[in-house]
Amino acid sequence: QVQLVESGGGLVQAGGSLRLSCAASGRTFSTLPVAWFRQVPGKEREFVATISRSGGTTSYADSVEGRFTISRDNAKNTVYLQMNSLSPEDSAVYYCAASRSWTLVTPTRSTQYDYWGQGTQVTVSS
Repeated sequence: QVQLVESGGGLVQAGGSLRLSCAASGRTFSTLPVAWFRQVPGKEREFVATISRSGGTTSYADSVEGRFTISRDNAKNTVYLQMNSLSPEDSAVYYCAASRSWTLVTPTRSTQYDYWGQGTQVTVSS
């Protein structure tokens, strides 16, 4: 079992930056692909970024490519999401997720993830 806890959300002005953290419990964390998703009320959960077990492969949604960076420190059981050049459209609850898949490197669908955090709110003011 893996438990995920997100932190780092908050209120920021447009053009600003935030860094989200996802701290995990469980010795198997380094064997799991991890992703960030986001969701606004009334909309489906949206893929943001994912990172492979080793951290050597990443994938991003087109909407955040070039502005967001996902990284991980397996020694600390933590995954990060550095978000730069934020816009009001980035406002959402951000969720960290981990996949038990042994075959997928960087899954991008929410149904491919088995463990989820409680989410952290990011609000970008214009």
